[in-house]
Amino acid sequence: MKWKFWQRGDDTIGPDPTEAHTLGDGSGSGFSVASASSSLAKSALSIAGVYLTVAALVGIWWSFEPDRIDIDQPISETPAANVTGYKTTATTIEVARTLLHKPGGYLTNDLFPPGLWLDNVPSWEMGALTLLRDTARVYRNDFSRSQSQSAEDPNLAEAEGKFFFDNNSWFLPDTEGEYEAGIDFFEAYLEQLANTAANDAQFYARSDNLQVWLGAMETRLGSLSQRLSASVGKRQLDTSLAGDTNASQSTATPDERLVQTPWLEIDNVFYEARGFTWALIPLLEAIEQDFGDVLDKKAARVSLRQIVRELEPTQDTLWSPIVLNGHGFGVVSNHSLIMASHISRANAAIIDLRALLAQG
Repeated sequence: MKWKFWQRGDDTIGPDPTEAHTLGDGSGSGFSVASASSSLAKSALSIAGVYLTVAALVGIWWSFEPDRIDIDQPISETPAANVTGYKTTATTIEVARTLLHKPGGYLTNDLFPPGLWLDNVPSWEMGALTLLRDTARVYRNDFSRSQSQSAEDPNLAEAEGKFFFDNNSWFLPDTEGEYEAGIDFFEAYLEQLANTAANDAQFYARSDNLQVWLGAMETRLGSLSQRLSASVGKRQLDTSLAGDTNASQSTATPDERLVQTPWLEIDNVFYEARGFTWALIPLLEAIEQDFGDVLDKKAARVSLRQIVRELEPTQDTLWSPIVLNGHGFGVVSNHSLIMASHISRANAAIIDLRALLAQG
């Protein structure tokens, strides 16, 4: 018996170089490992491709903006709908709910695709959130208080803090949870408001309160208009101290400077403006009903309706796949300037309405 199996017949050790040999242990396992690795890589690439395709399609769906809010639908069958302030409060809650529960939910703090890829939707959310924060502050300081020395409503005090929480927190605590808590506090206030047998919560539809809220909207619209107009860049004189010879400021600024929105931020400003005006339109409609007597006394109802008319074109469908930024009267359209035109007209109408309300 040949027990020295490692030795060839010519008394040398090792395989015969003249014979064909297979890799590995002679059973072809080497090829099997390579084949398995190749199959695994192909499977991984296929899964990644399917995931990215599905994520892209879902991202397109999530990019559609919510429909305009119908201020009558959430409370059409509610007996307390005629209580002063009920419609404005319910509409504010509906704006917050839509912000959190639209297709895709709240996307600003997403860490994974497709939410991670979408920058226009978070800008839209920022616009709607800004209006929500401004309104929550006016609720806490003005709408719910009879005078400056009166106590603030505890639910509204908590709600304002919740809506001013960081808009980009993913965990501990998450942004959605804080905003949901803000909605809960607003709903608690609304329940108290609807309870006509008690007077735990109030909404004061007075001319001065409406002027405060309109003033906050005027400031935001003015800022958005300036940022949108600056998409093409413009020379602007320093008018910070105009009209007051005794006025002063912290640091000196140049008499003239170039104001221009960075190119990569133009679409963000555009969608922020769309989000803000989307939330503003139904609130103006609700304000018209809750402050109807105040507006009628000043013959100002038509002025408020005109503000809504000026804002409605801001929600028209954008047929271009990108926000175009043509210059002046060039061949290419400038979507930012068109949006700025509508917002500026609405802002001017708000200024006129505030002046009308301030008259004796």
